[in-house]
Amino acid sequence: MTELLTAKDLQGLLQVDRSTIYRMAENKRLPAMKVGKQWRFPADQIQNWLQGQTATHTDIMPTGVINNLASHLPLGCVQAIQDVLAQSMGVMMVTTDLQGNPVTEVSNPCGLFKVISQTPNAIQKCIENWTHLDAAPGLEPQFIYSRLGLLGARGLVRFGASLQGMVIAGGIAPEDWPPSPEQVTTTAVVFGLTAGDLTPHLHEVYYLDHAQQSLVLSLLQRTADILAQLQLAIAKQVEK
Repeated sequence: MTELLTAKDLQGLLQVDRSTIYRMAENKRLPAMKVGKQWRFPADQIQNWLQGQTATHTDIMPTGVINNLASHLPLGCVQAIQDVLAQSMGVMMVTTDLQGNPVTEVSNPCGLFKVISQTPNAIQKCIENWTHLDAAPGLEPQFIYSRLGLLGARGLVRFGASLQGMVIAGGIAPEDWPPSPEQVTTTAVVFGLTAGDLTPHLHEVYYLDHAQQSLVLSLLQRTADILAQLQLAIAKQVEK
């Protein structure tokens, strides 16, 4: 059954006042339905709606905010924040735009990723994988499998109704790790390697228990929200 969000949920998600949310629901400009006398918002439809929005919706986005994540963030500061969080949580992290193009360096890369990242077209393969994370269902971060068979999740960087980018955590071993020899061979072929190249590094990944994984999911969206606040503050300064 589709999760239904409340107006309070939307208020935090879109960073607008509740009257704006009600007005947009009344005007059918937002996926919404009445449950009794209360407005409710189907989470899957809100996700699709968010992805279809642009920065031209000025009634819920400050003027001057441009849909370009890298151009409106202090990347040195973002990199430092990301490095500290990745090391303290014991995961890899990277910030990308919605097309999966990295705007930061990968923080705290695991050994398996380091091996693969040295191959030709490795970054393009990673971008394809990071784009796959953007398509993950639901608004909140959740773990899904990467092409390496590891777990990854993303927090969405939002400005009003516009999605700007992702903060991604990964390199986490699932419960059924390591993969079978057949799976290792298939993965190796994707990256132009042999199973012998990957096998010695299969255990150079991050092992998190359920409590640690829950912490990562919690902090991931909070980190994305911090980036949104940074970009909004910079945009307001530009307007002055």
